[in-house]
Amino acid sequence: MINNKVLGIILGGGQGSRLYPLTKDRSKPAVPIAGKYRLVDIPISNCINSDIKRMYVLTQFNSASLNAHIKNTYHFSFFSSAFVDVLAAEQTMKSDKWFQGTADAVRQSMQHFLANDFEYALILSGDQLYQMDFNDMIQKHEESGAEISIATYPVNAKDATSFGLLKTNNENIITSFIEKPAAKLLPDWTSDVGAEMKAQKRDYLASMGIYIFNRDLLIKLMENPDTNDFGGEIIPQAINKHKTLSYQYDGYWEDIGTIDSFFEANLGLTDDVPQFNLYNNDKGIYTRPRILPTSKISGTILNKAVIGDGCIIQAEKIDRAVIGIRSRIGKNSLISNTYMMGNDYYESLEEVANNSIEIMMGIGDRCYIHNCIVDKNCRIGDDVRINGGKHIDDTETDTYMVKDGIVVIKKDATIPKGTNIG
Repeated sequence: MINNKVLGIILGGGQGSRLYPLTKDRSKPAVPIAGKYRLVDIPISNCINSDIKRMYVLTQFNSASLNAHIKNTYHFSFFSSAFVDVLAAEQTMKSDKWFQGTADAVRQSMQHFLANDFEYALILSGDQLYQMDFNDMIQKHEESGAEISIATYPVNAKDATSFGLLKTNNENIITSFIEKPAAKLLPDWTSDVGAEMKAQKRDYLASMGIYIFNRDLLIKLMENPDTNDFGGEIIPQAINKHKTLSYQYDGYWEDIGTIDSFFEANLGLTDDVPQFNLYNNDKGIYTRPRILPTSKISGTILNKAVIGDGCIIQAEKIDRAVIGIRSRIGKNSLISNTYMMGNDYYESLEEVANNSIEIMMGIGDRCYIHNCIVDKNCRIGDDVRINGGKHIDDTETDTYMVKDGIVVIKKDATIPKGTNIG
């Protein structure tokens, strides 16, 4: 079944500098998460689970791997109108510029959207972790007679300055909005968010960057070439002219636009009862189907470990770690508080048997890896010690980067035998 009223528009974001070096060679939506998925799989899966199966993904930086992932993943019936298409920034007779912001990305792509019949545009961010039934939000939008709806989420004072904050009346209609306010302004922006949220000191109602626009209004708003951003310009200017509804979401939601939030969101999947539930019959997350063997684990103590398909593991212990597909970990190695993204391919048995590879892909023997993100296709030699934590200053080399105490081994990097980091 396809919800023909709604067209999904997923914003791939800009350069993704806050997620660097994970975004050095790939766009933000293509960053691997949870050992086998990509960030873009989250909004796409939420749409599919809500019967919204016509989607565009807008991007402009390093989009090759994102294109390949979507092409290899989302196939619908030849007899269906369903699709997931990537729209990269392109030069046209009307514009020769890169996307200048979220609204400008939508404006420059409008010709593609308007080739489809739809009543509502559902605009989503490509770098968030959540599971939402959009049908409920759409229903509330229709029942209220709103022209715009914004999904909102209560946040605490520490996080509030990073979001657009809003206030509503008793019918959940938004009456005022401010984008990323200074801390000194926060006392004026508290909201009635419910007893449970107040108990957690989440007193501020933040925009999740998830919007519903009526088709005709979106067309009208996109006619102004001087507005480039939804949060900074479109929404503040629209709320006094067009009925704008706040849809308060009460499930798990995490904006994973920074290395720290990305790291914690992935490690959170190892909890006994994770807040983001991948084991859900009704809200599954979809990704590229790979024909991989089962993982093989020898003599390893596993505690709070998530292991992807096709791994060969001989480590001594893996504790609170996510190990991605095709990972190899050598004997007597200790892995903790680590997200290892895995590998895109295997090295041949002949190469392994002949010892023709000085440092194999994966983690070698007798290594200690703590507080670390290991990007795809890395080679970490024997006897390497990586001890991330707040005691290490932020730094960057050709092969790794330290950010907020987290050591990020760059994609395709080789860390020589005996290296000590931290």
